[in-house]
Amino acid sequence: MNKEELKIILTLFLSSAFLRKKRAILTIAAISWGTVAILLLLAFGNGLQKRMVKARNGMGENIAVVWPGETSMSYQGLKEGRRIIFRVEDIPFVRERIPQFDSVSGEMCNWSTTLTYKSKTLTLLVTGVNWEYGEMRNLIPQKGGRFFNANDEREKRRVIFIGNDRAKELFGNEDGVGKEVLLNDTPYTVIGILKNKLQMGAYHAPDSYQCVIPITTFISQFGKKEIDNYVLRVSSPEKMENALKEFKKVMAVKCGFSPEDPKGMHIWDTVKSSKQLLNFTIGIKLFLGIIGVLTLLVGGTGVANIMYAVVKEKTKEIGIMMAIGAKPQWITTPFLLQSFFYTLVGGLFGLIISFVIVFIISIIPTEGNEALEFLGKPELSLPIGIFTSLVLGFVGFLSGYFPSRRASLINPAETLRYE
Repeated sequence: MNKEELKIILTLFLSSAFLRKKRAILTIAAISWGTVAILLLLAFGNGLQKRMVKARNGMGENIAVVWPGETSMSYQGLKEGRRIIFRVEDIPFVRERIPQFDSVSGEMCNWSTTLTYKSKTLTLLVTGVNWEYGEMRNLIPQKGGRFFNANDEREKRRVIFIGNDRAKELFGNEDGVGKEVLLNDTPYTVIGILKNKLQMGAYHAPDSYQCVIPITTFISQFGKKEIDNYVLRVSSPEKMENALKEFKKVMAVKCGFSPEDPKGMHIWDTVKSSKQLLNFTIGIKLFLGIIGVLTLLVGGTGVANIMYAVVKEKTKEIGIMMAIGAKPQWITTPFLLQSFFYTLVGGLFGLIISFVIVFIISIIPTEGNEALEFLGKPELSLPIGIFTSLVLGFVGFLSGYFPSRRASLINPAETLRYE
């Protein structure tokens, strides 16, 4: 195609693209609406996915929680139905024998403990854990506080870390850090209060209602020697499966039950459940994307109908042009350009509108609104932009191809009889 032909094609395109302004505006509006639909649906899906993953990780990343069970198989002369017991002295044994875990903590629970500050008394759950537990379970303290450390555990210090909702019940609007409270009438110093976090998933209670003390202090006060459960963490998700298999083998020998016994211990592998959650959110995004694409295709159908109407209106003109020697590309290319132009302009307006809507939503405060906190904020990303561009290009091509093909097949002789 030489410069003269290109000039002719552009002239034909410009003369027809703006001939019917009202029709062009309505066509562009349809594409804009479809673009807004697909961008916002995918942006909300993206925001929801990130929010759910963050909420899932609020309990801790790459961790597993293990509870003792009751045997369902006989083992080395021992009958089934025996209760398995995890003991506090097993913690260093597990750390030494299973190096795949980068952190190991036991948990001991007392469900009917009284916590008193001034005239306020609460009956609640208190948990004794190892010092690594704070990082493992994502227990981040508010400004001015901390989680207890190895020295606190080793020296059996009477220090307590309190969940933010529980602290609000106990202290009201006061800053609880540094305050002295009574735990079953025994004085403890509050060293930290949990920073507010989004959490999806809990086993004893939500972290915002937890009260945590060093495991050595817990044993000294309550005299308990059995561990209610283990919390285990690996450095990367792919290590979890083999590490848990090794843990079950080691503890089966230590506690006297068959490694093949499915009820000897109960394991919650959060790595596995996180993968399931991720697949679920991908499914949601796919569903929303399909709805958006269908909406955009409806707009594309409108463009195609407009182009068919243009072809119908110009039937005689096309026939005359072809009769005097116009080349096929002089007929088809302007129609393709016109459909691409409508799609491009509509997509650009849709993109601008979507960015404005996303920006407005992003500045709306979500604190205190559980629904908005859970749904998260819509987020436009590069993959979403690329996907939308590909869909727009596909819609623009289809919208122009079939009408232009019909125009190229017009018989010049037939157009003389066309009304």
